[in-house]
Amino acid sequence: MGASFIRASVRAMDGYTPGEQPGVGERIVKLNTNENPFPPSPKVVEAIRQIEPELLRRYPHPLAEQFRAAAGRLLGVSPEMILCGNGSDDILTIATRCFVPPGGLLVAPEPTYSLYPTLAQLEEAKFVGVPWAQDYALPIDAIVRAKPSAVYLANPNAPTGTFVSPARIAELAERFRGLVLVDEAYVDFADENAAVLVNAYENIVVSRTLSKAYSLAGLRFGFCIAQPQVVEQMLKVKDSYNCDAVSIVAATAAIEDQEYARRTWDHVREERTRVSDELAHLGWAPLPSRANFILTSVPGGRGKEAYLGLKQQGILVRFFDQPGLRDKVRITIGTIQENNALLGAAKELQLVDKAA
Repeated sequence: MGASFIRASVRAMDGYTPGEQPGVGERIVKLNTNENPFPPSPKVVEAIRQIEPELLRRYPHPLAEQFRAAAGRLLGVSPEMILCGNGSDDILTIATRCFVPPGGLLVAPEPTYSLYPTLAQLEEAKFVGVPWAQDYALPIDAIVRAKPSAVYLANPNAPTGTFVSPARIAELAERFRGLVLVDEAYVDFADENAAVLVNAYENIVVSRTLSKAYSLAGLRFGFCIAQPQVVEQMLKVKDSYNCDAVSIVAATAAIEDQEYARRTWDHVREERTRVSDELAHLGWAPLPSRANFILTSVPGGRGKEAYLGLKQQGILVRFFDQPGLRDKVRITIGTIQENNALLGAAKELQLVDKAA
């Protein structure tokens, strides 16, 4: 219980719990927070090295125009359709401020990114999770019946890695005229995306991050794509200088080096298939994933036992202690060597399905 002068809604919150971080100097194979297993493009490092001190003395451009221009060229949209943020979590915060009023309702298919309920609580709004339909199909009817202020759709979904087609997202946007925010943090590891829908649907906002696909999780840079009149309103509620000068320079260099980024994405896709197949041979049950991670059921339903057993062997994966996920662990796709270590450790667990 917090001090009485703290907002009651904040005192009542649990808050978002980020993934476990190893201690300084701790030797561990870290496959729990979905970072790209490779360093950022050498062009990013070089761009940071060449930053002039004057750039740090002055405030950064409030709209990150350098990045907006580069992203616009890459995506085939005008810079006015790009809004930049301090990671995609900042974009989600801006969207919640802008589209979800106090007392309003934010809806998302569950399970999904656990930050969404926290964002709703911060705006003194409600959050309702609608269960996914069979085989993680988008439950459009149930979402519309809930009468939300906004719908957030992680796609590919976290923590499942499953994917909703752009056609189904368009169907939702036609039937529900409030905001449909498509959280595409992992979309570069998939084959399709919803950015193609933005021109046709005013109520679709697509958020992206450079944390996963561009190996910049430590830098904090994200952005969204929306129609100009929507971005204009979102700009009103963002922090004045929400992106620093260094991150703008580095993020611009990152998205301009598509050749390097795509090589890392290809590696992740290939290893995602291999790791899924190897785990299946061990009796695990990975869900088909379009992200840079795998959510897999564990033999005997012993998700926590698998998490602890792997941790004991120096392999850090993610366990979610919540309904529908306790029999599973989520595994980030790493380098070949990291994935081999994971598979070897999984064999050592010798988990047997109790029902077998």
